[in-house]
Amino acid sequence: MTANGHDYGALVDRKKGRYQCNYCGKLITGHTRLKYHLGGIRGDVTPCPEVPEGVKETLRDELLEKKFVKARKDFGELSLPNLPLKRQRHELDKQDVVQSSRNGRSVKPKSEMGSLFENNFKAAAASVFPDDGQVDSPLGEAQKCIGRFFYETGVDFEMSESPSFLNMIRSINRTVRIPTCQQLKGQVLQDAVNEMQEYTSDIKSVWAATGCSILLDGWVDSNGRKLLNILIDCAKGTIYHQCSDISSIDDDVAEMEAYLGGVIEEVGVDNVVQIVTYSSSSFMEDIGKRINDKYKTVFWTVSASHCIELMLRKLETMKDLKEILAKAKTITEFVYDNESVLKLVRDFCSSDDLVEPSKIRSIVPFLTLENMVMEEENLQRIFLSSDWKTLDCAKTSEGQMVADLVGDKAFWDGALVVLKAIIPLVKVLKLINNSNKPLNGYIYDTIDQAKETIRSQFQNKKSQYMRFWEAIDEIWNKYLHSPLHAAGYFLNPSIFYSSDFFADAEVSCGLCCCIVRMTGNLSAQDLIMQQIEEYRMSKGLFGIGSGEARLRNTHPALWWSEYGTQCPDSESDM
Repeated sequence: MTANGHDYGALVDRKKGRYQCNYCGKLITGHTRLKYHLGGIRGDVTPCPEVPEGVKETLRDELLEKKFVKARKDFGELSLPNLPLKRQRHELDKQDVVQSSRNGRSVKPKSEMGSLFENNFKAAAASVFPDDGQVDSPLGEAQKCIGRFFYETGVDFEMSESPSFLNMIRSINRTVRIPTCQQLKGQVLQDAVNEMQEYTSDIKSVWAATGCSILLDGWVDSNGRKLLNILIDCAKGTIYHQCSDISSIDDDVAEMEAYLGGVIEEVGVDNVVQIVTYSSSSFMEDIGKRINDKYKTVFWTVSASHCIELMLRKLETMKDLKEILAKAKTITEFVYDNESVLKLVRDFCSSDDLVEPSKIRSIVPFLTLENMVMEEENLQRIFLSSDWKTLDCAKTSEGQMVADLVGDKAFWDGALVVLKAIIPLVKVLKLINNSNKPLNGYIYDTIDQAKETIRSQFQNKKSQYMRFWEAIDEIWNKYLHSPLHAAGYFLNPSIFYSSDFFADAEVSCGLCCCIVRMTGNLSAQDLIMQQIEEYRMSKGLFGIGSGEARLRNTHPALWWSEYGTQCPDSESDM
C-alpha cells in the first residue's frame, strides 16, 4: 500500500508547492522531499526528528522500493542481485533476565560483550555453517577489515558477494582476497570475536592497578522503554559492560541501588573508583548517597559533559543572552525558510551554511551565532544589495524585520557578549566529548581555564564577567565538584610539574578526603602523605618521570604505574 505524504503534511503554499510537516512543523518544498523528510532518508532535506516510527518505516520502504526498481531499469536485472531493502536484525534472547534482589521486579540485560558475539553470531555460525565458513590460511588484514565493516554496520553478509561490492574492492586492489558470505559467518567472525575478547581481557587486567570508573548512560527507546547503558572506563580504554531495561525500577531508589550494587560487585569493589551518572536529578542524587554509604571507597559523580550543558543552560536563561539568541534564531529561520535568501547567503558569505552542525545538539545555537558574527559584514551586504530588494520576501514585514536586525549594531554587540561568555564552555564540552582519555585528572584544571578565558575576554572587568563566573560556580559546587577532581588535579603529573599548577585549600582538602576515604587506617594514611611529599619534591623515580616528554605522552594513571612503584600506597590511590 502506497503511503500518501499529504496525510502527514499540510500544503501551505500551493504556488510554490510548500508543505508543513505535521510532526515537527518544518516547511518543505515539494511533495517528494516531504516524503524523504518523513522517511528519514538524508539528501537535500533533513530527517524529521518527531515522526512516529511506523510512519517513518512505511515511507522509507516505499522510497527505497522506488529507488530499487529504478536501479533495475537503469542497470539491468543481471547486474543487481535481489538484495533485501533493510538489514535483518537478530532479536535479543528474551530469557536473559536478571532478577533484582528485592521484590522480584526484573532488570533485563540486552547484551554483554561476550554473549553478544557468542550467543548470536558464534552459535549461528557453528550451527548453520559449521565447515564451509572456514578459511584454510591465516586471515589477511584486508579480510579482517572487511569483516569488521560488516559486523560494525550490520550490513547483510550476502552483500559481500554482490557484483558492485566486489567491483568496488577490486577497483582499489585486485589482489585482495574478499571473504565470502560463509567466511564472514565462519573464521572471519571467530577471529573478530577472539580479538574482542583479547582486547577486553587486556583492559580488565589493569583494573586492579589503575582502578576504573563505571559510566552510566540512560535513554528512552522508540517503544518508551527506559534503558541504561553501562560502560567500564580505565586508563587503558573503555569497554561495554551491559545494557538493561530499567523501566520497572526507575522510580525505586532501593531497587536501583541494589542493581548498581550488583554491577559494582561484578567489576570488583576494590577496582571501582567512582560511578559517573548521566543525570543530576534528585532521584539519582538519592541513589548516590546510598551507594556512598554502602561502599565507602566508591565516589558518586555527575558526568562532566552533563554539568557543562547545565552551565550553558544557566547562561542561556540570562535575559540579555536569551534575547540575542532568540534574534539569531529569527534570522536563521527566515534564511532557511526562503530558498532565494539562502542562495544569497551562499553567494555572499564565505561558508555555505550559517547553521553549524554538531553531534552535540545543545551547542548548535552558539556555534551558529559564532558563524553569524564571522559573517557579519557579508550578511549586512546581502540586506543592502539590489538582489535582496528585488525579492518578494523583502517586502514582507518579516523580511523587513530581519533586515533591520542584521543592520542593528546593538544586536552584533550583544552577540559578542554571548560568545565571550559561552564559547569557552562550548570548547570544553567539545573537548570532553572528543577526548579519549578519562577526565579525573583534567576537569578541575579545564574548568578553571575556561573561567580564566572568560575573564580575559572581558578585559578582567569584574562587573562584566562575574555574573558568568557565579553561574558556572553554582553548577560546579552543586553537581560537578568532587574530591576526586581535586585529587586528580594534584596527582596529574603533567599539571603538577607545570608552572601553572596552584594548590589552594579546595585542592588540598579534596586530596585529603580521597586519602581518608580510600584507605582504612591512620598509619596507611600517614605513609601516603610521606610518599606524596616525595612526589612533590620529585625524589627518586618521580624525578625521572617528570621530564616533559614523559609527562606529555603518558596517561596519569599509567605514569604512576611506571614511576610511582617506589610509593605503592600512593600509586594504588591514583
